[in-house]
Amino acid sequence: MGDVKGFLKHERKTCQYRPVCERKADFAEVFKLRDEADSRLQASRCMDCGTPFCHSACPLANIIPEWNDYVFNWQWDKAFELLDQTNCLPEVTGRVCPALCEYGCVLGINDDPVTIRDNELAIVEYAFKHGLVKPRPPKKRTGKKVAVVGSGPAGLSCAVELNRAGHHVVVFERDEKIGGLMRFGIPAFKLDKSILDRRIALWEKEGVEFVAKKEIKTPVDLKGYDAVCLTGGSRVPRDLNIPGRKLKGIYFALDYLTSEIDSKDKSVVVIGGGDTGADCVGTANRRGAKCVVQIEILSRPPEERTPQMPWPTYPMLLKNSTSHEEGCSRQWQVLTKKFKGQGLPAGRQGARGKGIECVKVHFPEGKMAEIPGTEFEIEADLVLIAAGFLHPEHDGLLASLGLEFDSRGNVKTGDDYQTSKKGVFTAGDMRRGQSLIVWALAEGRGAAASINRYLS
Repeated sequence: MGDVKGFLKHERKTCQYRPVCERKADFAEVFKLRDEADSRLQASRCMDCGTPFCHSACPLANIIPEWNDYVFNWQWDKAFELLDQTNCLPEVTGRVCPALCEYGCVLGINDDPVTIRDNELAIVEYAFKHGLVKPRPPKKRTGKKVAVVGSGPAGLSCAVELNRAGHHVVVFERDEKIGGLMRFGIPAFKLDKSILDRRIALWEKEGVEFVAKKEIKTPVDLKGYDAVCLTGGSRVPRDLNIPGRKLKGIYFALDYLTSEIDSKDKSVVVIGGGDTGADCVGTANRRGAKCVVQIEILSRPPEERTPQMPWPTYPMLLKNSTSHEEGCSRQWQVLTKKFKGQGLPAGRQGARGKGIECVKVHFPEGKMAEIPGTEFEIEADLVLIAAGFLHPEHDGLLASLGLEFDSRGNVKTGDDYQTSKKGVFTAGDMRRGQSLIVWALAEGRGAAASINRYLS
C-alpha cells in the first residue's frame, strides 16, 4: 500500500450531505461528491492487511485494496480500469449499495472501516469527468442473438457482458424507460436518473439494443433468439390481509414511489422498516406530508455488533438513512391489526382510511407474540405498505413458458442459471428472491457467463 500507516493518520470521512432544510425542498441528490484530495486520504486508510475480507464480502469481488492504492498514488486511470473489470455500474452501487464490503474491512475490527463505497464513487465520477469511460464495442460478432427480458441491474449486467462477448443482445422493458427499479423504484434524491441515461447511452454505442414499452408475454415474442435471459425481478408485493384493507388511501410502496399519489398535508404511516420504507419517508416529506410515522414489526436493531454478529459477517444493525434525518417517527415491535375508516363502513365504495389499530409484540423463543394491554392507534390519512416482495409475477410469460418454481415461488434453476426450459436462463431477484442491486449485478454476470458457454 502507498501509506501503510494511513489508517493511523486519518479518520474516516464520508461524503457530505446537503442541509436537511435545503434537500427536503427538492428531489436533487442529497449528497455532495467528495473532492479528489479527500478521496486520496481516505484511500490511504486501506491497510496492508494481508487477507482483504472486503474483496470476498463484495458479491462482485471488486478488487478493492488495489484500486485504493492507485487512488492514493493519483493513478485514477488505473483505479478505474480495475473497477471497470468487475462492476459495470459503480456509479449506482457507489450511491445506493449498503456496502457489504465495508463490514468485511479488516480495519473495522477495532476502528471505523475504509470508506470503500465513497471511494468507488469517486473513482467512477473522476473517470466520467476526465473522459476515461468510453464505449467498448466487440471487435468481432458471433452471429448469435440473445433476448434479455427486464432492464434492471441483473438484465443490464447480463446484456453488457454478452454484448462484449460478441453476441447481438436485445433488452426488452415493459415500462416506458430502461432501468427497472433503479429508475422507477429508487427516488431521484438517492439516484438521479441522468446517471442511468449517461451509462445506457454508452452501452447503445457498444451495440446493445434497448426496446422500451415492450412487454414479452409469450414464447412467440422470443422466436428467433438463440438464448433468453429473464430478469424481470420480484414484483409481487407482500400484502396485509387484515380488516379494512379495501379502504381508500392504502397503497403499496412501489405504487406510491412510481406515481404522484397526493400526500400533501396528510398524516402518513409507512408499514415496513427497510430501504423501500425509508424511500417512502423521504418522498412523503418532499411531497409535503404533515407528519410521517414508520413502523416495523421486528425489534429495534442494535447500533453496534453483538457477539451474535461477529466480524466479518454482515451485521443487522440500526440504519438511519438521510430520509429519517429529514423528519420521521420510527417505532419497532408494532403489529398492524386493522385499518380504520371514516364516514362509511369499511368495504363500502368511497370509504377512506383514517388510522390503524396496532399492538406491541415481542419474540419469546423466536416466536412472535402480542403483548397484552399494549393496543394503540395511529392517525393515518395515507398508509404505504413497504413489507417487501414475495416472488416474480407468475402469470404471463413465466406461465406460458411452463417454467418450474422453487419453494419460495422464484424461478428454479441449476447452478448454471438455466431454467427448466432449455435455452432459457434467469438471474437477479427473479431467481434468488428480493435482494440488493450489487447481488443483481453479480447474478447478471454469472448468467452471462453461462449463456456464453451455452452458445459456444
